[in-house]
Amino acid sequence: MSFPALAIDPFDEGFLADPHAHHSALRDAGPVVWLDAIGCYGMARFAEVQPALKDWQTYISGRGVGLADFAREEPWRPPSLLLETDPPLHDRTRGLMNKVASLASLREAMPAWRARAAELVEECVARGRIEAVDALAEAFPLRVFPELIGLREDGHENLIPYGTIAFNGFGPQNRLLRESMANAAAATAWVNDSCQRARLKPGGWGMAVYEAADRGECSEEEAYRLVRSFLTAGVDTTVNGIANLVHAFACFPAEWDKLRADRSLAKRAIEESLRWGGVVQTFFRTTSRDVDIAGGTIPEGSKVLLFLAAANRDPRKWDNPDRFDISRNAGGHVGFGFGIHQCLGQMVARLEMEAVLDALIPRVAAIRATGPAQIRLNNTLHALASVPVELVPA
Repeated sequence: MSFPALAIDPFDEGFLADPHAHHSALRDAGPVVWLDAIGCYGMARFAEVQPALKDWQTYISGRGVGLADFAREEPWRPPSLLLETDPPLHDRTRGLMNKVASLASLREAMPAWRARAAELVEECVARGRIEAVDALAEAFPLRVFPELIGLREDGHENLIPYGTIAFNGFGPQNRLLRESMANAAAATAWVNDSCQRARLKPGGWGMAVYEAADRGECSEEEAYRLVRSFLTAGVDTTVNGIANLVHAFACFPAEWDKLRADRSLAKRAIEESLRWGGVVQTFFRTTSRDVDIAGGTIPEGSKVLLFLAAANRDPRKWDNPDRFDISRNAGGHVGFGFGIHQCLGQMVARLEMEAVLDALIPRVAAIRATGPAQIRLNNTLHALASVPVELVPA
């Protein structure tokens, strides 16, 4: 073995409960490590993770971005036409979705999002003490995202457990995946039904995908799978992004004072929270050829686990990386991936976070933790189950 072998299991529940506690060991062991527990290679330093995400020709996604290798085993669900494909198929499907999920359409939605964010934040401030995941981080996306897609009026609560299954599915078939699948059978059935053309409202992103199929840009079956991708990409990352943002300010209260004094730092605050919070912890790639790196060789056909959250706190890249500092220029972080496979829902997440933050700044003088944050274990996400805080009225 030409790379250091580590006994760390990145899917052990102790690891998932506090991944940042293990990241230094991964980074310090070397640019590339061998992970005995899962039988694959790993990269945790920014200098290797970001280029690997960018080099789609070498580190391919079409064999799955989870532990399972689609060249050697049957996927447990139909692969994503965005996340788990490579060019030229990826270029076609991503190009179609980029036209649907355009920045122009999001800007058109923003006035309504800002109004709804203001209403929700005022409700939360009136209560004073809230559990921010339930009251804010989940509540806001579920008020605005279904309308953006054109989903049916009922059952929006199913989006949360469905996303949990999807992201657990990128890891091994462990207890987390088995239990999330068992607990969300009804949610999966709701999503499968809701992505059908007949269930979607006109004018939403979902129907726009089917209209692309009518123009011959994709098949009807591909349209269904692409609409399903919206429901995976657009909810959990946003929920956890908002929760991590609130948690960050509760942990570093001076940063909230800094933001209220200079609202121009709002976008930097969002990017810094995405770097610091590590919403998406990991994704896999598979090597398309032998890769000579760091004095060793990763053989063709090898799974490589990329530790995105570890890269985002790599002291070789960032000064004082464990500190949440909204003055920092966190541009270039890999919180939503990097390169052609960057998260489809990243702009949705950023703009929803912006709407919530803009509503909080004038109404909240301080965000105070009233208890420890609780983690919801997930094979891929750093998901928060509970963030108890007090919102002090301005």
